[in-house]
Amino acid sequence: MARVLIVDDSALSRRLLRAIVEVDGHEVFEATDGLSALEQYYLQRPAVVFLDLIMAGMKGIEVLAKLRELDPQARVIVATADIQKSSVALAQEAGAAAYVTKPFDRDTVLATLREQLAEVAHPKESE
Repeated sequence: MARVLIVDDSALSRRLLRAIVEVDGHEVFEATDGLSALEQYYLQRPAVVFLDLIMAGMKGIEVLAKLRELDPQARVIVATADIQKSSVALAQEAGAAAYVTKPFDRDTVLATLREQLAEVAHPKESE
């Protein structure tokens, strides 16, 4: 069982992701904005973070950059409805480990989560 932080200003999106992740046996924490995401990350030290890009206040890309400053090994999965190639590239440049799109596909979310958890357990030597 791993700790997973879900960061999204949409209660529905958080609920959907929580339902998927908890079925896989993981402990879930939530944050509704960038500031609380950084606080929860510091307090809970999750193995993986699901992060929306489009949020009020601090944007997801800013949160991602700050998470990577706080922990260069942070495993962040961008979970967003924004499918523009420029947004995907920007997230990758900022250090996102993976990208899943809304509406969420259960199998894709779980496969991506498991892949990132495997990376946490057995990091590549290039990292």
